[in-house]
Amino acid sequence: MTWVRALPLEIKALASAGLLLLCMLLTRKYLGTGRLPGTTKPFFRLQLTLFVNLLMLIGSRYIWRNTVTALCRSADAHARSCMLWKTAVCTFLTLAHFSFFTPIFLVAEEPYFISLAAYACLGSYAILIFFLFALSCLQQSYKLVQRKRGSFPSKSSENMVRPLAAIVVTIALSAAGLLNASRPPVVSSVTIPLPRLPPSLNKLKLVLLSDIHLGPTVGRTKMAMVVGMVNALKPDITVIVGDLTDSEVSTLKTAAEPLRELNSELGTYFVTGNHEYYTSDVDNWFKLLESMNIHPLHNENVKITGLRNSQDWLCLAGVDDIEANAFGYIGHGMDLVKALNGCSQDHTIVLLAHQPLAAKWALQTRPDIDLILSGHTHGGQMFPLTILAYLLNPFFSGLYEVGQKTFVYVSPGTVYYGIPMRLLSRAEITEFVLQNY
Repeated sequence: MTWVRALPLEIKALASAGLLLLCMLLTRKYLGTGRLPGTTKPFFRLQLTLFVNLLMLIGSRYIWRNTVTALCRSADAHARSCMLWKTAVCTFLTLAHFSFFTPIFLVAEEPYFISLAAYACLGSYAILIFFLFALSCLQQSYKLVQRKRGSFPSKSSENMVRPLAAIVVTIALSAAGLLNASRPPVVSSVTIPLPRLPPSLNKLKLVLLSDIHLGPTVGRTKMAMVVGMVNALKPDITVIVGDLTDSEVSTLKTAAEPLRELNSELGTYFVTGNHEYYTSDVDNWFKLLESMNIHPLHNENVKITGLRNSQDWLCLAGVDDIEANAFGYIGHGMDLVKALNGCSQDHTIVLLAHQPLAAKWALQTRPDIDLILSGHTHGGQMFPLTILAYLLNPFFSGLYEVGQKTFVYVSPGTVYYGIPMRLLSRAEITEFVLQNY
């Protein structure tokens, strides 16, 4: 097995991750959540955590080579300053890797400091890798230009400038991202013209929440702040379009308790996001929310009637998240036909669907839907993840007009997921005024 030892760390990490991925797929297929819920859930979570950490080893090796090896090549590599720097980088990388273990071991009513620190390091980790790679590409391009001119820059200066520049940019952007995410969500007001809206429901006020992500870095305090802001708007209806939680009811029941104070005249409604299915505890969350007078729309709809005329109504429908289908989660999965049963073209239809991709699929089947409210993308949450979020979703963030009469609105999220940073995005509570034009 000498040849195995001779393989680079990156190849070993990829091979191990591939084997673990195969194990995860087999676990899902033969020991699915519906068969052995108590046994499979923690085992699958641990597998997923190890899988991500194996892939991160490649990035960590890249960071170490560029920030430690490149900066400590001199004869003073064992000097005290260099040893301190190695310790700092090692601690940073360890915390970034540890962040994925916190949802398993460190979830409580309020976030632990170690969880916040670990996820902050994960955010900086992503920024640092991006800028190390981007600056490396610029450096190589500069070298090519200089060689064509017959000039050869000093290698020692090149090796120092790139990692130092990447580190400075990472520190600055991380600080800005942490500050931005610590601020309360902004309240955005959007007016939606709906020609079929009954006169008695004209100027109906609907408040949209999405992607709160109660878990390792979001606790009761932030939840209470959001509820207070919503109640101050005095909405007729409040909707939560998924990713409310990242853990089980047993660990987050007290953190979710402020939701009981939501006060909406015509009701508060909820649909699942992909993270509800990652918890494997959806049914218990449904029971808890129902006890708080929050109504899950589990591929179903309700008629919202006007206070002045009960004969006028709009159809408020909700679908399960599409990842329930992928997971084979028993009794769950997007079913648009069931969700819109009884919602005719004669009435205004508002659909809650967590992912923008689900919104696209819904419009392909039922182009008569008037308004679709989604989340999931977080508006990218933080650069460079913004690039992926933009490329992977048919609708990214904000208001889209599709065809002649349909609107799709994608919330950038009410809090954040895991990493307590926001760059090029802002947490938002969205207030809609539905008007009959």
